[in-house]
Formats: sequence, structure tokens, C-alpha cells
Amino acid sequence: MKNVSKFFLMACLCQTALLHAADFKFNAAGKFKIMQVTDTHINDPAGKKQPNSFQMTVNMLRQTLDAEKPDLVIFTGDIVAGKPYQPGFELVVEPVVTRKIPWAALFGNHDAEQDLSYEQLADLIQSWPYNAGKMKKIKNVSGYGNFVIEVKERSGKKTGALLYCLDSHQYSTLKPVVDGYGWFAADQVDWYRKQSEKYTSANQGMPLPALAFFHIPLPEYRAVYNERGHQMIGAQSEAVCAPEINTGMFAAMLEKGDVMGTFVGHDHTNDYIFNYCGIALTYGRFSANCCENLKNGVRIIELTEGQHRFDTWIRLDDEIVINRVTFPDDLPWRQEKE
Repeated sequence: MKNVSKFFLMACLCQTALLHAADFKFNAAGKFKIMQVTDTHINDPAGKKQPNSFQMTVNMLRQTLDAEKPDLVIFTGDIVAGKPYQPGFELVVEPVVTRKIPWAALFGNHDAEQDLSYEQLADLIQSWPYNAGKMKKIKNVSGYGNFVIEVKERSGKKTGALLYCLDSHQYSTLKPVVDGYGWFAADQVDWYRKQSEKYTSANQGMPLPALAFFHIPLPEYRAVYNERGHQMIGAQSEAVCAPEINTGMFAAMLEKGDVMGTFVGHDHTNDYIFNYCGIALTYGRFSANCCENLKNGVRIIELTEGQHRFDTWIRLDDEIVINRVTFPDDLPWRQEKE
């Protein structure tokens, strides 16, 4: 780990501010590709307890990055699940940074359980090269890591798509009355509404195509999991660990009409996508290489300029691709008839 630390130290000292201010735009073919990495769960970066386990995670990241060549990588939480945090973080981010690929990171429920506070984690992430996120706390908005990434049209003149990144927090703050995982605060829902309204207004009243990324699934994931008649593509191998309280983020997204899909992690053996009221509720692929009966991998999402649709698939290594979906074409919304 000493060599990795030296690399990052030199990178942070030598790279210019341009590496922290990437301008994203659709390419000449009108495409923009995102790689979602989730739940790498590094808890033994030196490999003393599980030799080679986390190196296999890093190797998978290298293979998938080289195979897909994404425009942006988004880590949707639980990057590190053991002390010390920084060496584990470096292990995961190194394959992305050495390839000079812009990236953003969001917090899961385990990241701040280690040896760094939320503020320290935000400072750490914000300091690394090619980081495209804004981890600093926004005044009067709960959490760290609530921000919007704009994707410009290929001309570079107008915003063509939005990527909302949100902090889904850790655990219930109302124990013992309410147990379980955390939920979006009302001020975050309000922040999303205002952001959406601002971009829609600037686009002559038309909602821009948008995606949303966070760690803990919305309660709506659980509602559909428990119902019948919903077509899913992907693995559904465990119950949904969503918060017990619904603060209305999904309803806000539905009302604003911009978010086409949400992308989460948290539930390690779920990697499915389904259509709920016209929004794709989607899991990433568990990216760690331990303790699960599911080969680790990543989710790819490809946007097309000017279209309220996207393509997505799961890549497991440099050769294996599964579960290709064009949304909403392959998963039309339909309600079960009585």
C-alpha cells in the first residue's frame, strides 16, 4: 500500500485544478456512458485476513474499465467497511485515477463507521484527482454529497442530461420507535425539487433526461418487491433493505418528470431493474469479491442525447456481459389487473 499512497500523494500535488472540474458532454455519436460501482466493502486492504480477495476486486475494476471505457464512474457507497479507511479507498480509486477517468463517490451506511468522520471523508474524496463530485455539505441540506452533474449536449452549449447524486444516510434517527435504515430528509426532497425546477425552467419548461444515484433503496423498491405482476430483469435474491419511513423522494421525482431511473446498491444479491410508474428502480451489481453467491461486477448505463431513455447492462469482467436492457422499451410500465 505504500506505493499506492505515494502515487496518490504525487498526483494530488502535481495535478491542476482542471482535474477537479470536468466538463461532461455527449460524444460525437450522441452517447454518454456511466459505470456504477457499488459496495466494494474493502475491510482488509493489506490482505492479511483474506489474501487476494480485494486484489480480485481491483482486477475486476481494471478489466471492466478497460472493456467499457466509461465517461464517468460513480461509486454508490460502502466503498470501505473496515479500518483504516484511506488505504482501502486508495485501493478502489486507483484503477480509475490512473486511467484519468472522472469519478464521483457517494456514502453508504458503512463508510463513516470507520476511523474518519463524514467531514474528514468529504475532505479526502474532494482532494483526489479527477473527482467530479461535490462532497461538501450544502447549507440547510442534510448529509454530505448532494450534488448535480451536468452532461452537456455534444455541441457543449446546452445541458443535455442531469445526474442527481444524493446522500441516503445510514440508520434510523428515531430508534427505538423506528428501526432500520436511514431516509432522505425533507430538506433533501425540497433541494431536489428546486434543482429540477431550475433546470426545467432553463430548458423552456421541458424536463431534462435525468438519473439519480444513491446507496439505500427507496421504500418503493420494497413495495414492488412485495407485489405481483411486475416484470424484472436481473437477480432478486434477498429482501429489500429500505427505510421504514417514506419521505416522498420518489413521489417528487415522479411529479417533476425528469428522473428516468434510480441506481442504488446496499442489497448485495439484488441486481435487478424494473419499471415502477415510468421510473426504472435499479440496483447496481455487487462489486466486492467476497462472501456472496454472486460474481462481482459493475453496472453500465448509457445515455443517448435528446432521448428520455437509456441502455443498461451488467459487466462481470472483460468478456462477460449480462442483462442488457433498453429502458423503457424492454420494461413497459403496466399495473396488474384485478
